[in-house]
Amino acid sequence: MTETPAPTAAEFWEARYRDSGPVWSGRPNKLLVREAADLTPGTALDLGCGEGGDAVWLASRGWRVTGADISHTALVRAAGHAADAGVGDRTRWERHVLGETFPEGSFDLVNAQFLQSPVALDQARVLRRAADAVAAGGTLLIVMHAGWPSWQTEPPFEADFPTLDGVTGELALPRAGWTVVRRETVRSPHVSPEGVEGHREDNVWHFRRAAA
Repeated sequence: MTETPAPTAAEFWEARYRDSGPVWSGRPNKLLVREAADLTPGTALDLGCGEGGDAVWLASRGWRVTGADISHTALVRAAGHAADAGVGDRTRWERHVLGETFPEGSFDLVNAQFLQSPVALDQARVLRRAADAVAAGGTLLIVMHAGWPSWQTEPPFEADFPTLDGVTGELALPRAGWTVVRRETVRSPHVSPEGVEGHREDNVWHFRRAAA
C-alpha cells in the first residue's frame, strides 16, 4: 500500500485557508499592539501575515506595510480587508515560502507574530533573515507561543516550542549593534473553542537596531 506523501508547507497552509472561512479574528495581536503602539510609523514588514490583521492595524496607524505569507488565499483576503479599512494604498502583499524566498529591502519594523508551523519551516533561518531586514534604528519584534494552552492535555502533534534563550542564541545579534528592549514570557487568559477557560504563555523578543 502506497503512503500518501505529507503535504508541503505551501500545500498545508493553502488548504488551511482555502477550505475554510476566516481563520483569524481580523484583530491585531495584542502583544504587537503593546509593543508597537508608541513606535514612530515608517516602513513595516509583517511576516506570516495571514489574513492581514496586524498589517491592517499598522497601516491604519500610518505605517507603510508589506505583508508576506505562503498562502495565496490568505493574501487575497488580507488585501480585501485592507481595502475595506481604507488602507489599501499603504499595504502591499507578497507570497513567499519563507526560508526559501524573502521580501527585498529594509524596514523600520519587522514583525513576526507566531511564526510557528506544524509542517516544515526553517524558523531559525527566517528569523535571522528578519533581523537582517531591519533598518538602522529599526525594531525587530518576535512573538511565539511558549507551549500548549493550559487546557490542551493531549497535544495534537509534536512541537518544539522556542525558548527565550534559544531564539536569542540563534539570532546571535551583536551587542554593539542591538538593544534588548524586552525579552519576557507573558501569560494571558484564553478560552478554548469549546469554552474551557485557561491561559497561554507567549514569549516576546523586542530588539532595537542601533541608528547609523
